Amino acid sequence: MSSDNIILEVKNLKKYYPVIKGFLKREVAYVKAVDGVDLFIKEGETLGLVGESGCGKTTLGRAVLQLVKPTAGEILFRYKKDNGSDDQQEVVNVTNATREELRKLRRYMQIVFQDPFSSLDPRMTIGTIVEEPLVIHKIGNKSEREDRVRQLLISVGLSPDHVGRYPHEFSGGQRQRIGIARSLALGPKLIIADEPVSALDVSIQAQILNLLDDLQSEFGLTYLFIAHNLSVIKYVSDRVAVMYLGKIVELAKTDELFANLKHPYSEALMSAIPVPNPDYQMDRILLEGDVPSPVNPPSGCSFHPRCRYAEEVCKTKVPLLRNLNNEHYVACHLAESLNLRCV
Repeated sequence: MSSDNIILEVKNLKKYYPVIKGFLKREVAYVKAVDGVDLFIKEGETLGLVGESGCGKTTLGRAVLQLVKPTAGEILFRYKKDNGSDDQQEVVNVTNATREELRKLRRYMQIVFQDPFSSLDPRMTIGTIVEEPLVIHKIGNKSEREDRVRQLLISVGLSPDHVGRYPHEFSGGQRQRIGIARSLALGPKLIIADEPVSALDVSIQAQILNLLDDLQSEFGLTYLFIAHNLSVIKYVSDRVAVMYLGKIVELAKTDELFANLKHPYSEALMSAIPVPNPDYQMDRILLEGDVPSPVNPPSGCSFHPRCRYAEEVCKTKVPLLRNLNNEHYVACHLAESLNLRCV
């Protein structure tokens, strides 16, 4: 890993799902959900991952945690073992980890799921749900675990008296707080937040976003924050990665991205952000055609069939993700010559 403050580095990550057809159930093609992704996350920061539905964001997040097995690529994770010093940090290639090694890594890498209604077992009490990771990893005795559960519930803004209640007794926002408490139980360093507010009312979204920000400061967390809402991404992220059809097309610091767009797809996403001003006339960029099939993506730049700036080179040559300046990465042949509209 290139820098001591990088906690996660993803190299050429791919996840292909086979398409099975025929009586003999042969593999005739592959759905390229994640197709050669490169990115890194610095310790203590929030990297926002944004893109249209179906672009591979959730698959990428789950592949990082090995909830789905990648087809190819490397996932390097740096962590400090409990009671270890800073110079005892260990770098693990998660893709090569054994089942036992992955079980140990779960203490340092956790996920907050999108849907707070389906991610909690309705047959278990809240106390049991939050305590379960501690039981699995054999941390503390019964009394210590119960104290830990109560502390976690307080940390996420719930009453410790709720430990005996069931998920159906809570609202959507409260259930998401319970999911967050469960993800914090083992003291992780990296949390994959998979669209944690998209299923919630707008008024509740702000509360959860502020809670995640407070918890990041309190526990020293690092987030990979997945969303399709650029307004949310702008609010929570230190850097932003824009994803299209299984690839990262732009990656930059949040302020830099919103002030100096370099990819036409990012421009189209930016134009869709609602502005809270009834007198403001939004000039939206409507992309032509449908999102191409990940089974048979276009040649060259995968965005070229919908791009209004596309030239001949875009149809034949795949653009590489390159650093323009100041860690602003873009995969576009025309990035230096385009003058894109920002919000």
